[in-house]
Amino acid sequence: TWDVMGMRATRSDDTVLEGAFVPDKHIARVVAAGAAGADMFVAGFFTWALVNFANVYYGIGLRTREVLIEQLKTKTSIALTRPMIYHPEVQHGIAEITMDLETMGPHVEAIAADWSEGRIGPDWLMRLFAVKHRTVEAAFRIVDRALDLSGGFGMFKKSELERLFRDCRAGRFHPANSLLTHELVGKISLGINPDEQPRWG
Repeated sequence: TWDVMGMRATRSDDTVLEGAFVPDKHIARVVAAGAAGADMFVAGFFTWALVNFANVYYGIGLRTREVLIEQLKTKTSIALTRPMIYHPEVQHGIAEITMDLETMGPHVEAIAADWSEGRIGPDWLMRLFAVKHRTVEAAFRIVDRALDLSGGFGMFKKSELERLFRDCRAGRFHPANSLLTHELVGKISLGINPDEQPRWG
């Protein structure tokens, strides 16, 4: 089913249950649509998904840095007598990647720890959406910068950077997308009911 960029390897195909029927007595919950149904039970599902999504893209960022540094240690240029790691702009780019990672990891870890230790409040969904969004956006910056620094080699199928670039692209399609994230974070910050019209997401 998932014949899409960044998701093919998951093999998360559809399961079709023909003629399946669930009697009312086996229905665990019925919740209202929208934010009105986002109680702690529902928040648990959002937490599981969004923290895990954020961690996936943090991992992509970490691996991208590892692969890039190893490649740059041996990459040469006709303009240099030493490997590309001695080029000032390469050093600047690696510094930017490293600083992005230094903010991603602690953010994901803090949100996961707060959930595990019960430190949650009325702004919980806002914080969840924010960690996923910020981590994905940082991962985009990292893989884009890595391809810039790696040069043409990064575009080849045999390059792990090419796969990491494709995998990262799925981040903007994983819930919650940028439109919904900004709508909910903005509304919650301003004390507006998330279901208030007009809706973006």
